[in-house]
Amino acid sequence: MFGRGESGGLCVLPHEVPAPEMDWAPDAKLASAVLAGGCFWCTEAVFKRLDGVIDVKPGYAGGTAETADYQTVCSGRTGHAEAIRVDYDPTRISYGRLLQVFFSVAHDPTQLDRQGNDVGPQYRSAIFWASEEEKEVAAAYIRQLDEAQVFESRIVTRLEPLQAFYEAEDYHHDYADRNPMQPYIAFISMPKVKKLQQSFSDWLKGGG
Repeated sequence: MFGRGESGGLCVLPHEVPAPEMDWAPDAKLASAVLAGGCFWCTEAVFKRLDGVIDVKPGYAGGTAETADYQTVCSGRTGHAEAIRVDYDPTRISYGRLLQVFFSVAHDPTQLDRQGNDVGPQYRSAIFWASEEEKEVAAAYIRQLDEAQVFESRIVTRLEPLQAFYEAEDYHHDYADRNPMQPYIAFISMPKVKKLQQSFSDWLKGGG
């Protein structure tokens, strides 16, 4: 991701993205959600700050194990998307709340196979559902946002069945926090974190 260009902003302010009318909290002590919204450095930096999120891992979803490595995925020909696996406590944060953050501040869901100058299907907006409940809630939320014309353009987020999630190489983990002065992190990732802090301050670990 070195040398990436500007990712561009969202079409609306975060507070204009309403909560999902349909929500779901799994009956479990720990659940996982796999989301793809462009560079996984950015999405990891956002979601790891949410109260109720236990862990966030960057990785690849949508392709096979044989080509699930950074250099090959960057070719755009493997079927993978850069994604994160969010492990969360459903008694503290719901699946719907994760999706609200996903659509509000983590990325622009109206850009097809890209986020700003990060171009290619590996940067697509996608929700990898692992249960019918996840699929139903995600589909309903996309309809809700489109019908309310929350964004200037229609949402292009894909709903894809989760076949497998492959963790990224070690150097990608916690990349934003370990490299705050790296230009891409400073100008693309951290503004998303600031949007999160401004719009969802009461949802953050340690009150922000």
